[in-house]
Amino acid sequence: MKDSKKLWISIERESGVKPLTIGKHTSYSLVHDPIRLSFVTARYKFCARLLSGMDRVLEIGCGDGFGSTIVAKEVGKLICTDINEPMLEDAKEQLFFLDNTFFEYHDFRQSPYPESVDAIFLVDTLEHIYAEEEKAFMENICKSLGKNGTCIIGTPNKTAEKYASEGSKKGHVNLKDFESLKALTATYFHNTFHFGMNDEMIHTGFPPMTHYRWSLSTSPKIFAGQEGQLSSDPEINTIIE
Repeated sequence: MKDSKKLWISIERESGVKPLTIGKHTSYSLVHDPIRLSFVTARYKFCARLLSGMDRVLEIGCGDGFGSTIVAKEVGKLICTDINEPMLEDAKEQLFFLDNTFFEYHDFRQSPYPESVDAIFLVDTLEHIYAEEEKAFMENICKSLGKNGTCIIGTPNKTAEKYASEGSKKGHVNLKDFESLKALTATYFHNTFHFGMNDEMIHTGFPPMTHYRWSLSTSPKIFAGQEGQLSSDPEINTIIE
């Protein structure tokens, strides 16, 4: 007689995969808000699909690297950066199986990445950058990209702030809505495209009713190897030599 239990156990044994340790942020979500993990994976899946096939991709604000694993499978090389050094060390240890992924400390408020990359993406990072740090942060992103580089920014919508937890409100010091994110990206990139997100659904619906905002931008107005900086006046958007 066939035994489905024996079949399943034999298949499971053949997988050869041992349980992994997950990072601090992911552990917190699993304990306190497990449904959030579905939103996080959906956000990273969006980035992974858009960046699929690119050679050198960099993430700003990778945290414990949980979502980074999704993008890593789609690109040639993934450079995961953060300013939390202990968390980066944990990620290196926990995600040892990602042979095309490198975890590095880099502060984009201070300088561009030393090597040009094809694309940069940020998931839940921009809202943690103070407004007075934003100009240097964005310029250094652009200076880390090639002339035809791509930048993806995902950030909570300011119009949904009233539904956020107290912990989120404390850390979200620079929230954007549709208009302010559009203005920001148009200052630094020649081409910008904008999307909304509710839970796992990406769409172009009425902006104030979206929980999350996405910008997909290409062709930075300043880029790796080019001298100069953008005017501080967003209405000018020209390069000052």
